[in-house]
Amino acid sequence: MKIKNRAFALLLLMLVLIGCNKTITSAPNVTFTTITGEKIALTDLRGKPVIVTFWATDCPSCIKEIPDLIDLYAQYHASGLEMIAVAMYYDPPNHVVDMTKTKQLPYNVALDLNSEHAQAFGGVMFTPSTFLIAPDGSVVKKEIGLFDLAKMKANIESLLKG
Repeated sequence: MKIKNRAFALLLLMLVLIGCNKTITSAPNVTFTTITGEKIALTDLRGKPVIVTFWATDCPSCIKEIPDLIDLYAQYHASGLEMIAVAMYYDPPNHVVDMTKTKQLPYNVALDLNSEHAQAFGGVMFTPSTFLIAPDGSVVKKEIGLFDLAKMKANIESLLKG
C-alpha cells in the first residue's frame, strides 16, 4: 500500500510541476471571442488592470470562486478593472452559456475552443488559473487554484493607484 501511495504522490507532483509550466511575464497578444460574439483584443485593454481567469463549469473551485470574481468586478470595474473569464476547450459551449446566465456573470465570458488562449498564457492546464495583468501589459500575479480575495483586492488597488 505504501508503494502505491508514493507512486501516486510522485505522479501528483509531476502533474503539478507540468501544470506550473511556462512562466509568462507579459500578457500575450490574443483576441478573445465572448459568448455573445464580441471580440476583445487584450492589447486594446492596455492602460487598465485586467483579470483573465481560466475556468470550467465542472470545476468545483471555479464555481466557488465566482462570487469573489463578481465582487471584484462590482467593486473595481467602474474604476477601470476589466475581467475576462475563459472557459476551457473541453467545456461544452452550451454549459458555459447556461452557467453564465444562471450565475448572472456581469463580466465577459469567452470560449477557448482550440485551447489557443490557454497555450498563449503559458499552457494553462488546471482550473481555476487566474492572471492579473497590470496596465502596462505585464503579468503581475498568477494563481493556480482559488485566489486570496483580500490579496487580490490589494493588488488591484495598487494597480489602480498606479
